[in-house]
Amino acid sequence: MNFNFTVQDDFRVSKEVTNIDYIQQEKPLYGLTVYKANNGIDPETGEPWKSDTLARDRMIKKDQAGNIKTYIQCEFTQHKNFCSHMFYNDDWHIRVSISYNRTYLPQWQEMESNIIKILDSWRVSPEGKLLGKQIGKA
Repeated sequence: MNFNFTVQDDFRVSKEVTNIDYIQQEKPLYGLTVYKANNGIDPETGEPWKSDTLARDRMIKKDQAGNIKTYIQCEFTQHKNFCSHMFYNDDWHIRVSISYNRTYLPQWQEMESNIIKILDSWRVSPEGKLLGKQIGKA
């Protein structure tokens, strides 16, 4: 239950199909390891990527065992500024996918935590009885 293969395959396909090589950046961003397409520069123009939707920034977070548990891809084109965020939760054995405006990227850990809190609030006993107060119920 991790994104190890997914990330490796995404990087491989980017290199083989679009000639985009992802380079790990020295500084983490909000606790995430950051990879930029061709180090953030379009090799044809020598300018930063601006309109190529294939050149998303990719960010990962690994657990203590080195498994990728969070995988975020953010577009930064002229008209799109969104992130696709996937994470695994080992307690629930699930993968969660969310999307949001890139301006919310600093809150990625809070979003993961809040989603798990909502899911935890819906836990039931083996008999089907709620174990706590449900969050998010209208």
